[in-house]
Amino acid sequence: MGVEIVEQHAIEAAVALSRMAQQPVLRREEQTAALLEADAADCAAERLRAAQAHFHEHRDFALAGDEVDFAAAHAKVARDDDKTLRAQIICRQRLRAHTIRTFRIAPRPFCLFPKTGQPVFHAHFAFAMTTEYAPLYVVPTPLGNLADISERARDVLCAVNWVAAEDTRHSAPLLRHIGAKARLLAAHAHNENAAAERVLALLAKGEAVALISDAGTPGISDPGARIVAHAHAAGARVIPLPGPCAAVTALSAAGFSEAHWLFFGFLPSRSGPRRAALKTLAALPYALVFYEAPHRILESVADMTQELGAERTVLIARELSKQFETIQRLPLGEAADWLAADPMRQKGEFALIVSGATKAPPADEAKRLLRLFLAENLPMKQAAKLAATLSGHGKNELYAYALEIRGQRTED
Repeated sequence: MGVEIVEQHAIEAAVALSRMAQQPVLRREEQTAALLEADAADCAAERLRAAQAHFHEHRDFALAGDEVDFAAAHAKVARDDDKTLRAQIICRQRLRAHTIRTFRIAPRPFCLFPKTGQPVFHAHFAFAMTTEYAPLYVVPTPLGNLADISERARDVLCAVNWVAAEDTRHSAPLLRHIGAKARLLAAHAHNENAAAERVLALLAKGEAVALISDAGTPGISDPGARIVAHAHAAGARVIPLPGPCAAVTALSAAGFSEAHWLFFGFLPSRSGPRRAALKTLAALPYALVFYEAPHRILESVADMTQELGAERTVLIARELSKQFETIQRLPLGEAADWLAADPMRQKGEFALIVSGATKAPPADEAKRLLRLFLAENLPMKQAAKLAATLSGHGKNELYAYALEIRGQRTED
């Protein structure tokens, strides 16, 4: 029967489509077949619904007279299938030559990049872009453990033709590890403006570019911010991917109760400017996040102790996610000795988090508050408690001072 043939056609196409959707990335040679199967499934399903509606409408009459002939209908369906597939091939080729288009195939959509024609699957991969520029992807890379790379980051790096990297020698092994074939261009601190111009030229030609740094998120104490700024200024779409960041990773292990934190990054390399920078941060009630290089770690910790105070707590996070990862929380005044006790503790990349300032008001301010409360005829215990709450000083100390004041008044 004709309905059974159309239904079988739809089922076979849907099965092939389901198998295709389970693959993260299709090979280029499979692309055309995948598109044709998807379109065939849509067309076949539509015709099935129409044929079933017509069949149910006239079922009683057809069965009674045994006058149903699906031969003509089946020939028309086959002819329309052929025309539809040819039209779809022509349309897709024309669209692909100019821009990136998104085609939704159950259960996940995929995108075709114009040069490679290679599809990339994502759970929620749908974006709009200008007609002038392809998108710039900002892609975080693992701090050390390659298993930390996300599926989305892997897909983007495998799909783009170009990757702008802080150090091409460092990034090449990562791309080989995930099977990416993209060409690398250098985008480090010393050539960032020139690299931005080259990246914009590629985006203007319709070639998507992925921006990466050696480890972590580009633009966070790493090169990349200028390239992103140039892309925004030109009107290109900037698409950031979430992923590894040493500051956030270390902060999650600090256990500090401050509601806010301030990311400073790298302090100045020389002691004078470094201590001046620390002075400006000393009174802030925020957790302070720093990066530091191994050859400056001892000097930086010594300056932090001097300017921020030995009583503060510091978290030392070394070689995060790598083989010799170390996380140590201790008083800032003990940090220099802890580092000096083992030369291995001074190696690697560091993230340091120092607790915020908790400096209490001067004692004179606490006593002034206490005198004000006593002048309002509050009981001594209540006055001492209120003054202690507002000033941060000890209640017992203030109560003793209240007794002195009361004794002076009695003598008078």
